[in-house]
Parts: sequence; structure tokens; C-alpha cells
Amino acid sequence: MEIRNIAIIAHVDHGKTKLTDAIMKQTGMVEEEGATMDSNILEKERGITIYSKNASVFFPVAGDSSGRVSTKINIVDTPGHADFGSEVERVLRSIDSVLLVVDAQEGPMPQTRFVLKKSLELGLQPIVVINKIDKPAADPLRAQEQVFELFLDLGANDEQLNFSTIYTIAKQGIAKKKLEDESEDLTPLLEEILLKVHPAKRDKDIPLRFQPFNLAYDNFLGRMAIGRIYEGTIKNGSFLTVKGPDGQSRTGRVTKLFTFKGLKREEVAEAYAGDIVMVAGFSDIDIGETLCDNSEQEPLPAINVDEPTISLNFLVNNSPFAGRKGKFVTNNQLRDRLKKELEVNVGLKIDFSPEAFKVYGRGELHVAILLENMRREGYEIQVSQPQAIIKEENGEKLEPFEEVTVDVPENFSGAVMEKMGKRRGALRDMKNNCGQVRMVFEIPTRGLLGYRGDFIIDTRGVGILCSRVIGFKPYAGEIRKHGVGSMISMASGKALGFSLFNLQDRGQLYIGPAEEVYEGMVIGNTSKGNDMTVNPTKGKQLTNMRASGSDEAIRLTPVLKLTIERGLEIMAEDEYLEVTPVKTRLRKQQLTELERKRAMRKVER
Repeated sequence: MEIRNIAIIAHVDHGKTKLTDAIMKQTGMVEEEGATMDSNILEKERGITIYSKNASVFFPVAGDSSGRVSTKINIVDTPGHADFGSEVERVLRSIDSVLLVVDAQEGPMPQTRFVLKKSLELGLQPIVVINKIDKPAADPLRAQEQVFELFLDLGANDEQLNFSTIYTIAKQGIAKKKLEDESEDLTPLLEEILLKVHPAKRDKDIPLRFQPFNLAYDNFLGRMAIGRIYEGTIKNGSFLTVKGPDGQSRTGRVTKLFTFKGLKREEVAEAYAGDIVMVAGFSDIDIGETLCDNSEQEPLPAINVDEPTISLNFLVNNSPFAGRKGKFVTNNQLRDRLKKELEVNVGLKIDFSPEAFKVYGRGELHVAILLENMRREGYEIQVSQPQAIIKEENGEKLEPFEEVTVDVPENFSGAVMEKMGKRRGALRDMKNNCGQVRMVFEIPTRGLLGYRGDFIIDTRGVGILCSRVIGFKPYAGEIRKHGVGSMISMASGKALGFSLFNLQDRGQLYIGPAEEVYEGMVIGNTSKGNDMTVNPTKGKQLTNMRASGSDEAIRLTPVLKLTIERGLEIMAEDEYLEVTPVKTRLRKQQLTELERKRAMRKVER
């Protein structure tokens, strides 16, 4: 049986997973209604792909009237958000072609450029899929023209420029070669895959070489490697050699071997070159290493992943409310959990020191997803403010820069340009299309951190902001971002409505009445920009005297509910974000007023 290996790549929310689900449904690989590639609970809640996943389909389907032999198509669904770009980079090396999915209305976006650049550099010949052609504002021909221009910008060769285009409505499971064609299913797309994607090489009689591009973890089998067999045959129970990029080798035994059938893994006795399989038995195998028959063989080229751009400290929760709700609260438990995360999350790097664990990630969402998973598992933890990674080369300070693409109605463009300018953002391109403005900025990652919340407010929730890291550039200088100060509790106890009613005029509150607070906890922000110590537990003084207006009703404005992502955005440099299974709080690193003044004097010296 012939095998085709493809990855589906796109910007976030352009319809990748919907398209994969429709292909699975048409080929009979999905048994239950509503089954989807995005099976993780966070992916379902957020509607985005976070982890790359494997599946396979057979086309034509067995018993097809055409009488043709079925071809196995291995599909890798990749994340569309820039923070999970490392998931895409390592997948592209192991497949033979990509389906580049582009929204017919939005056209190419920053992550489209990132994933296409990587695939063109590897010499892949993409099949372009213009999706969502049924949207009222869709313009498939303009989107196709923009994709062609993007290919030219990225230096595609003549063969890559001669890409084929398929028009789809993934939600309805329809694909067309031409817009005017009639179609009822995705057969035109599947036929195009068989026509354009070269069959995987079947060199099964030569020594084995297998390279993992992803890792999985099983409570019974331990770490498992997901990868492609480039040459030879792999058998269950065989003794193999793991070779690293540095030439170091070690041996191990295959304890379980799986291939993919639909969304499920299927245990097999052996697998051949060209297939994508899951191998268990090598507890220390890493992405990019090579499994081979003997130590004399050359390892495959290493898989390189772009370096992290932000860092923050993970610490044991030591607030007055520590240990109330969490199951895992000790330093050792936190260290073990982070070490486990490193086994499958290759975009993450961690420095383990006795005082704090310094975590390096690809962006705020990358770190927020880790914190959210830990919170749901029962961990209590506190983290410092995310900081952009600054490095020095040849005596020059460098920092990460990002390309930010903003789509907003014309009347909001001024507010966005003003805020981006204050954060050292430089406008590189601006286009106006029927009252909708698309602006492209270059901005230091430092400047972008904490801006997304402001952007939603400035654009009344109708703007779209996307970014991608473009590399390290010379340090841009000081950036002042915080226009508000912190409202800090000076007492411990329960917050009272009377006190909060008087405080809400000073700024935005993060807590409501009857919530427990402690000294040093941040309960809101102050609009004047300076920190202010307040007493939210203060009650109304009772008296026998009556006065006009003394019994007027208390009306509290809705509070700003703190989530992990919002907390990471709005926290100040001298604060911690306290994350527990039931509550997210902000607090000062120094809880008492006296400690904060002493710390400030040390900084001034």
C-alpha cells in the first residue's frame, strides 16, 4: 500500500481542524458524531489547536466503485497560534507536502507567513486550500493573489510557485477545483493530494533509521516517540541504537509499536519505511535523535527549534492563603511537574535553581496554557512578571522583535497607532479596504507584553491582533507601559461592600464583596498611576444619629475578573501572580508596607 504524509498548516482559526475532521468523516475514520482532532479540554474550550496530533485515513475508501487500491494518508494537524510555532517546525521535516489553509476573507496572516516560510525552506511543494468561501465578505480570488505574492516574497522557486489551489467549505465538507464547480464532498481535495504528493519512499530492506518529531507520555509505557521511518523496518521487541546529533549512542528495546488508524493508535508487530509510527521503550529519547539498527550508521540531521523569547520565575506559593485549596504545594512536587512537562514540551526551557525555577517560553499564551494545566491538576504556584529575554552579541544588546498584524475598523486605527508608538512599535505597512484597516508593525516583545487587554478595550472588541517572532534586533531602549498603579490591601479579612463602594471611584476593582483578602494582596488598580494602600475590610460606622443620604443603596460596578492570561498582562514588576485550583490573585512580592519601602530603598542605592 502506498503512503502519503502531509501536514495541515494555517494561521489560527482559518479552519485547519474543521478540514481534518471533515476528511476523517468522509473516509469513515470517525465512528461517533462530533469526534474531533481537538480532543484536549483546553482546545475545546478555547477553540484553537494547542498540540500537534496525528491521524490517518484511507482513500479511496475500501469498496469504492472505482476499483482503485486504497492509499494511506498520514495527516498531522498543527497548531495555528504563533506561541506554539515549535510544534509546527519539527513536524514539517517529517512529511512530504503541506496543505496551506487560508481564510478566503482574511487572506494570509502572520502565522501563515511563518509556517509557509519554514515549508518552502525545506523544499516542500504546498497545496493551497482557500477555505470559508461561503463567508459573506469572502474574496477567494483576492486571497489566492495574496498567497501568490507571499510565495514570491518568501523566495519560492518556479516549481513551488506553480502551486495548485482548492476551494473549500470545511464546515460543510465541500471542496472544488474551480469556484463555479458543483461539489458535494472533499473528493477533489483528496484526489489532488494523491496526484501532487509524492508517495513516501519504501526502502524497507536497508538498515533502519527513524526520527521522532513529537513525544507522548503514557502512565504505563512512559515516554513514547512519534516519528517517521525514513529507511528500513522497525519490529516490536527489537534492540535498537539511539544516536544523538553529537554522535553519542545508547541502546534500548522496542516494547510497544503503534501505527495510526483514524484518530486511534493501533498496535502492530512491525512497520516499514515511509510510515509514521509511535514507539515505546526508550525513556530518554528526544526529538531529533535517530533510532537505528547499529551504532555505525549516520544519524539523521537534527531538528532545530526556534529559541524562547520570554522568561519568568515559577515559585512555591508562600502567600497567607497557601495550601488551602491545592493538592501539590511543595518545591519538590513543582520541580517534578516541570521536569515532566519538559518531556513533551520542546518549546520550553527551564533553569532549576533552589530558590525559583526560571521558565523560558515562546509567549504569554505558551506559559498560560502550562499554568492552566497545572492549576487543573491541583497545583498551587506563583509566578513573576514575564520579561523579554535580552542577550548580548559582539558587545551589543539584542532583544526579540515581533511582527504584529492588526485588523481594525478605520475609526479605531488612531488609538492603536498611538498605543503602539508609545511601546516602540514602528508602522511598516498600512492598507485600507472598505473601512477596514490592516496595519503591520514591528515592535519589541517587551512592548507587546501586556498590550492585548488594552487592544480589546481600545477597539471595543472588534479588532484582530496577531503576531509572530521575527528574531533578535538591537535593544530599543526604555519602554513605559504601566499607566495605572496597584490598589493594595493593608488588612486581612473579608472585603465589605461599603468599603469597595468608596474605593471603586479610585480605579478598577479585581474583587467583589465577601471575598477574603490578605495584607499585600492587590485588589484593584488606581487610575492615577501610583500604588495606593487601602483597607477593603472597613465597615460602616453605626450610629444613633440619622442624616440625609446616610442610608443610600450601595451600587458596585462589575469587577475585572482575573484570569491567568489577564493577570500575566496587567501585573507589575514587583508583583506575583498567585495561581490556585479555584482562584487567581495578584499580590505584592513584599506583603507589608514596611518591607516594600525597604526593598525600594535597596533598588535606589
